[in-house]
Amino acid sequence: MKYINIKTLIAVAVICMLSPSCKKILEEQPRSIYEPGFFKTEKGIRGGITSMYAHLRYIYGQAYYYNATLTGTDEVTYAQSADANFKDMDLSGIGQLTPSSSRADVLWGAALSNINTASGIIENASEVGVSDALVAEARFFRAFDYFQLVQTFGGVPLDLGSGELMPNDKPARTSVRNTVPEVYTKGVFPDLIKAVDDLPMVGRVTGGATKTLARLYLAKAYLTYAWWLENPNNIPTYPQADRTDPDGHNAQWYFQQAYDIAAEAIDNPGPFGLQATYYDVNVGTNDRNNEILLYADHTETSEFYNASSLTYSNGGAPENFAGWMMTWNYTDIRSGANADGSGATSSVQREADQHLGRPWTRMAPTIGAIVNTFADKTLDSRYDGTFVSVYRGNWPKGGVSNTVLYNANNLPVSPGDAILTFLNEEPITPIVYPSNEGTSNIGAGTLPGRSDYVVGPQGISRIVYPGLWKLGPYRTDNGDGLGQPNAASTRPFNIAKFSELYFVAAEAAVKGANVKSGKSARELINVIRARAGKWSWDNNGNVAKVEDNSAAMTALTPANITIDYILAERSREYYGEGYRWYDLVRTQKWNDLASSYKIAGTAKGDHTAVTVTRTIEPYHYLRPIPQGQIESMLMTPDEKEKYQNPGYN
Repeated sequence: MKYINIKTLIAVAVICMLSPSCKKILEEQPRSIYEPGFFKTEKGIRGGITSMYAHLRYIYGQAYYYNATLTGTDEVTYAQSADANFKDMDLSGIGQLTPSSSRADVLWGAALSNINTASGIIENASEVGVSDALVAEARFFRAFDYFQLVQTFGGVPLDLGSGELMPNDKPARTSVRNTVPEVYTKGVFPDLIKAVDDLPMVGRVTGGATKTLARLYLAKAYLTYAWWLENPNNIPTYPQADRTDPDGHNAQWYFQQAYDIAAEAIDNPGPFGLQATYYDVNVGTNDRNNEILLYADHTETSEFYNASSLTYSNGGAPENFAGWMMTWNYTDIRSGANADGSGATSSVQREADQHLGRPWTRMAPTIGAIVNTFADKTLDSRYDGTFVSVYRGNWPKGGVSNTVLYNANNLPVSPGDAILTFLNEEPITPIVYPSNEGTSNIGAGTLPGRSDYVVGPQGISRIVYPGLWKLGPYRTDNGDGLGQPNAASTRPFNIAKFSELYFVAAEAAVKGANVKSGKSARELINVIRARAGKWSWDNNGNVAKVEDNSAAMTALTPANITIDYILAERSREYYGEGYRWYDLVRTQKWNDLASSYKIAGTAKGDHTAVTVTRTIEPYHYLRPIPQGQIESMLMTPDEKEKYQNPGYN
């Protein structure tokens, strides 16, 4: 990758956030670089703020950073086609996480450059005379980036060359990292508090920063800092600092603040709220719904505003290609053209459809995630609204004229029928698996009387596994064909959701915050669980399903809510969206929940699950400072060594 010195003024492309149905969009001219004088005009301030939104695309939807937030957790491991980008993050002995291999480098480069731009806007705004609400958008993004950085790397520099929180335009090649408490109390909390005060309830533009969004991040920051102060498992920090707050507050004070602010946002949501069903949150036809507080936007209406081709991609920012990573090569599935099963034919072809999309096979769900996290696949709609467990025939769209193909047990199947099914549980009658690829060409098994090939939960492997439906592509221009499945996704990548306010408040309540009537930890979690019990569509059955299991779901919620229970609920709600590593690091549960996992191997036909052990050391709770950053600084070897997080030198 190209490393960018943190002390320079970074070139940032200004790209429009676009919602096809709304006229309130950001339309600014792209610029190759921002010079200090540019921010002394209203046009410059507005252009810089537009770049705040554009920079999200260089982090969210960027697949290698996405991998850094999930691979190595209890949700995800590396898949059959993974290279070192993914294997190193798994910490399972097949690779080694180093300053050169950690893909958290994506965040480092994009966030620090954006912070400098934000500081330029904030510094000049009063001179230009723009509104406090407009400046509050820059304050939000500066705090947002610092919050992501401090969670990932520990303390980071507040001084980029011209003083703390000042914009810098003079290249400098030295740097000093601030401590974690300094980053929070100087660089995160003040900006977010001001953003809460000054941002409107309704965004200036579609997808723009709002008071509710700022409240969510202020509550999350308070919650995370409270855990840091408490430090229950004695995880080291860096640069070294006492676990004391410069403002004299203790962890309990911050847990209470997190609860109060999240509860306030729930009570005063503005235009935001929960969608009626979990399916509604994630289905492509309902993108940019009112549960989404922030997203990195894309569009199929314009390559210019999409920031990538609408027909092809090699995978790279600012494209949204994260969804490819957990898409296995389903296109290898074969059915027979003849009644005896001969005449192997591609029955599930690559299509720009949310269930399918472009396969890369770089990341795979662990068996534990499928079996344990999503143990309830009947009442709870979230498994069905997260994974592709049924692959259906679409061969006519690819030009195959056969009206019928012959599948498992040489039984006939028609377009739209199930070709491969990942079963919800192991059947009473054992699945008959072939010793190799078999007639399915992917090593899938058969059950008597079934025309679909099957794989049981314990047979999930690094090469054949349920796909991630929620991040699949959605296009309206496919016509009767396969569309453009080789293009990056034109969907927005969701970053923040209104639903998380319930989890933040519940977690703070479990940690001892005094609660409001009707908002105990159990009551808050049950709002989410009640919604999860409501079905409007059976995604993998491909049929309408109007069913309300909310009463049964809430009755099953334990009376005593624990942090482990909240983490399990968070995984069910946000599986595969990039939350998990941060959740496990914040609560210091990473080693407890992810030190081992089960999965079968990398060969088709391998359905023998093995237990894999990870070595998660305390120093892994911080990612390494990117090697390119270390090498770019003109500092002594000793200074460079001290700049790097311990354990990575």
